[in-house]
Amino acid sequence: MKGLTSSPRQIVSNFWQWLPTVVDRRVRAIAWVTLTIQIVVVGTGGAVRLTGSGLGCPTWPRCTVTSVVSTPELGIHGVIEFANRLLTFVIALIAVVAFLYVVRLRRRRRDLFGLSIAIGAGIPAQAVLGGITVLTGLDPWLVGAHFLLSTVIVMLSAIFLVRAYYGAATHRRVAPRWFAQLSYLAAALVTVAVLLGIVTTGSGPHAGDINTPRNGLNSEVIQLVHSYPAYLLLAVTILLVLGARRLKLEPARSYAGMLLLVEVGQVVIGIVQARLGLPIALVNIHLVLACLLVTAMTAVILSLSLAPLHERDLSSNRNRAATRVSELRR
Repeated sequence: MKGLTSSPRQIVSNFWQWLPTVVDRRVRAIAWVTLTIQIVVVGTGGAVRLTGSGLGCPTWPRCTVTSVVSTPELGIHGVIEFANRLLTFVIALIAVVAFLYVVRLRRRRRDLFGLSIAIGAGIPAQAVLGGITVLTGLDPWLVGAHFLLSTVIVMLSAIFLVRAYYGAATHRRVAPRWFAQLSYLAAALVTVAVLLGIVTTGSGPHAGDINTPRNGLNSEVIQLVHSYPAYLLLAVTILLVLGARRLKLEPARSYAGMLLLVEVGQVVIGIVQARLGLPIALVNIHLVLACLLVTAMTAVILSLSLAPLHERDLSSNRNRAATRVSELRR
């Protein structure tokens, strides 16, 4: 009965007190959910394009000139595109929860607070860019820009997740210079591979709509050029894995291993899809793996400046003690 008679102010106060004051399971859980949903929405967006549903809703922000939702006249393509648009609200809700879970950490963990704001800001930016893409009839360069923005948000989400586990960067490198330089080379190759992949997609057959033009480049030539940085990246990553094992670097060794697994999957899928004529399922897997590639590469770069385990534990204990003292003083 007491809960039923609580004033709105008391409810808000209780909710505020319930929010995390240290990075606990709730923060880490929402970090996982944030990264997962950002990768999932890339997969669903890819499905929209690959099924020819890119203009299933022919305008924006409405689905049609007279209707906010899909209509029977638009058929299955309208349903697919409108369902994908609805995911924006799910992503926005998750972003709000992530923000609330770190809002009381805004002084102690400014990195997590800033990342939650950046990820949240990326959602309307994505929606607007997606709308412009629709209004321009799925211009291949804008479609590529939309995917590029998605990878940036995936990268921010990956940073949010890693930082939720390992804390903020120490501002000092914990890996040898040669290993760091090799990691930066791998990151540069990932960037080139992703950009060339975007251009390759813009020249290929899966435009999102039967009437959508392509970028006019030779698809076979671009595919070949796209493969070169991918193979070089694979070689560099093997060196990273061997180096991390030899130096016993953690978590760099685990992250480099993850990066290598994703790259092997990307190379295999890339070769198979090219030889089979770019089947929809394989193309979408390749697209999602690109996001996992960015995620793993981000984790490797972050591992270059993560505090050793014993330092993180000491810092965490100090934060908990400070929080308890603060609460007792209130």
